[in-house]
Amino acid sequence: MLLVFSLAGCARKGRPSGGPKDEQAPIMVTANPPYKSTHFQQNNIELFFDEYIQLKELQKQLVVSPPLKYPAIITPQGIASKIVNINILDTLQKNTTYTFNFGNAIQDNNERNLLEQFSFVFSTGDYIDSLTLKGRVVDALTKTPTENYRLLLYKIDSSYTDSLVYFQKPSYVGGTLDSLHFQLENLQKNKYALVALQDLDNNYLFDPRTEKIGFYSEVLSLPTDSLVTKDISLFYEQQPFVFKKATEPSKGKIIFGYQGDKGDFSVEILSKTPESFKAFTAFDTKTDSLHYWYTPYGIDSLQFRIAQQNNIDTLTVKLRKKQLDSLSISTNISSVLHRRDTLFLQSNNPITNIDASHFSLTDRDTVAIAHTIHQTTPQKIAVAFERKDKTSYRLLVYPKAITDVFSIQNDSLSFRFSTKEREDYGSISVLVQLPNNTPVLLELLTEKGKLVAQQYLEKNTTVLWSGLLPKKYLIRALVDSNRNKKWDTGNYLNKRAPEAVHYYPNALQVRANWDLMESFKIE
Repeated sequence: MLLVFSLAGCARKGRPSGGPKDEQAPIMVTANPPYKSTHFQQNNIELFFDEYIQLKELQKQLVVSPPLKYPAIITPQGIASKIVNINILDTLQKNTTYTFNFGNAIQDNNERNLLEQFSFVFSTGDYIDSLTLKGRVVDALTKTPTENYRLLLYKIDSSYTDSLVYFQKPSYVGGTLDSLHFQLENLQKNKYALVALQDLDNNYLFDPRTEKIGFYSEVLSLPTDSLVTKDISLFYEQQPFVFKKATEPSKGKIIFGYQGDKGDFSVEILSKTPESFKAFTAFDTKTDSLHYWYTPYGIDSLQFRIAQQNNIDTLTVKLRKKQLDSLSISTNISSVLHRRDTLFLQSNNPITNIDASHFSLTDRDTVAIAHTIHQTTPQKIAVAFERKDKTSYRLLVYPKAITDVFSIQNDSLSFRFSTKEREDYGSISVLVQLPNNTPVLLELLTEKGKLVAQQYLEKNTTVLWSGLLPKKYLIRALVDSNRNKKWDTGNYLNKRAPEAVHYYPNALQVRANWDLMESFKIE
């Protein structure tokens, strides 16, 4: 980047009260040693500014390239000053150009005007390296810009291995210009491996348990490859299964926590149980846990067999809770049952018995509506009926209609809802052309990325989504290259990129009583 220096007459005068607002960023007027010094041998740098400045979020914003083994001490922080002092604790490499990129950490003290992407550069050798590398980084699944990631550049020499990203800092590191584009500067002529990393702990090392990673699959040769033409995709790696612990949140319920790919993870009770014993399990993917409900029978511990693929272990859980969870029933709708919705009742505990005669569905005129009750999962009940447009309904659930695993029964419940006109909704019809006859998971999403519908396609076909609320939608195609009917993420060490993801070029605005017809060729 170009820095403009003015050594005389550069200080701006203060404005009288009520005068025009200061909208100019601070200016570095001089430095000791000077900017772009060569043969640098000092351990202290002073930067002088034309007005009082403050350093904000310095730990997050500052990027030093090449990385230092011991972080430099930069003062002052938390107070206004016209001078920034950099105290270097590390032994610097010979014949190397160093860049202290402050990002947007420097701002004036009064108006908070940012000195954007400010860098201070010097060299321990005869000259300043001047090569650059530019490109883009996106999220592998959403294809959107991502924040808080770093670009790591490793020299390809006799000591280089792909595993360096786990335990050794890179040769160069850079940040982003606008959360999409990146630019690394002051690079040496060499061959490099390029990695993008969501560096949450700012240590320039990859922690696959918590951080996203992306990589450029080819070796970069500077200055020839100064522009990375292919987007680098950030992804979470699939972690191996690790059982964490078992907890007892309430009487009759145990939560088995795990980390990574659950695969065929299962638990089986080994303790002797009475004939009346019942048990239910359900995975909670949001918290990576298996919920296990059982009918208590006066024992102070239970022994389980825990299995996942070829890993088998036993576990004893001490039982200390005395209070059962009370039965709670909720519905999946608030006030409107939309055309694509099914009316569900959701229970916090597994349901063991339903008395359908204790359900009553009526319309606004209290006319009874024929309906059927289906238990779709251990905790979910579907209420099916022939609905009419623009009609109000009331569902009554009388006491003792629902019994859970602990023999707890519901109190009286009442749910009111209504339907809208058919003309209040729109539809999308899309002709999908597959890439080289490779299957895809075709998804309809809201503009904010919430899944609305999903369909697995193995041949070119037309997909119709009807009964859609008027709003903007996105269409996403997850290419299933290995035909396992799911989207697979990447693996850095195996140099396996995530399966391809394609978005329909534009968000689609669905309007009431309007049908959209589109064509989506996935390439």
